[in-house]
Formats: sequence, structure tokens, C-alpha cells
Amino acid sequence: MSERFKYREDREAYSAARVRALEALLIKKGIITDRTVDTVLEFFETKMGPFNGAKIVARAWVDPAFKERLVADTPKAIAELDLPDGMAGAEGEHMRAVANAPGVHNLIICTLCSCYPWPVLGLPPYWYKDPTFRSRAAREPRAVLAEFGLPISEDVEVKVWDSSAQIRWFVVPERPAGTEGLSETELEALVTPEAMMGVAVANAA
Repeated sequence: MSERFKYREDREAYSAARVRALEALLIKKGIITDRTVDTVLEFFETKMGPFNGAKIVARAWVDPAFKERLVADTPKAIAELDLPDGMAGAEGEHMRAVANAPGVHNLIICTLCSCYPWPVLGLPPYWYKDPTFRSRAAREPRAVLAEFGLPISEDVEVKVWDSSAQIRWFVVPERPAGTEGLSETELEALVTPEAMMGVAVANAA
């Protein structure tokens, strides 16, 4: 991650302490139970997360017709796959996919806050919500991508897609070279959340 978006070392501990205090207060007031937070976390660890996005991308890599349908009508194409119920809910409303190509690289941001397609990417990282990232990625995406270790050639068009409550974007990265002999399941392992955000490319085999 770019040093520009680095946080203080105790940020996780500080945030965790605040969360525990808030959780204790809500339990005391009877608003939630001691299992509520764990249930939500388990949901995003086992049912909704980047593993779903990896399945979608891998299918797009091996099935060009599916890829076309995915870009044309993302929710309808996703519904074709054997994925958990709820892909269109819990921050998955109105998802749209865009596909990288040899002359085009796509980057996903949210200039308003942190709108993000949780069912396919999981929970957003800290830096995605950072005002510096949100503003600079919109103004100078090439510079920001270079800071992430992803320099983009000048002959490649960079498209920036701004997510919102009305539409949540994710990227279908290009399939890595030399993966022609891999199975769909093996291809899934090459897909990262960062690649589906556009700040990285898919891992090499």
C-alpha cells in the first residue's frame, strides 16, 4: 500500500477498543445481543466477500459470452452462478462490472464516502475511505496507481468509476498470461480484491 495512505501503528488497536466500548453499550441498552456483531462478521467472512468476486472473474476469463453478459447486465449474469443468497443485498444493490482490456485500465473509487460492492469485494480497506485517496484518485489516477506500484503506460486509457448508493462498481481484471492450462478453480486463486478495485493486476500463475 502506498506510504501516502499509511496509518499510525496503533490504529487497529484504537479502533478495536472503540468498537468494544460501543458494542458493550449497545448490549447494555438491549439494542443488540452479544452474538450480533459476531454473526455479522461471520456473514462477511464466509458468505459475502472477495471469494465471490473471484468466482465471477474466473468465470468471465473462461467464458467470453458470460463476460459480455456480466458487463451488459451484472446482476443478471451473477444470478447465473451458484453463489450465496443475498448477492443483490447488503451493499450489493445495483452492482456493475467493467472489464480491463489491453488499451483500457479501470479504477474504482467513491468520492462521496466509501460505497463498495461488499458481496464481491468484502469490506472496504481503510485507504479506500481516505479523503486523500478519494480526491487524488479522481484528479490524478495515474499518479495514484503508480504509488500503488502499478504504473500505467501513456498509451493505455485510465477510466475512473465513482461508486455511489445507486451503483457499485467492480473491475474484471485481465487474465494473466500463461494461465491457459489452469482450471476455473485455480484461476480464482489469482484474483485479489485489489485487482477487482483496479489498484493492482491479477496475480501471475
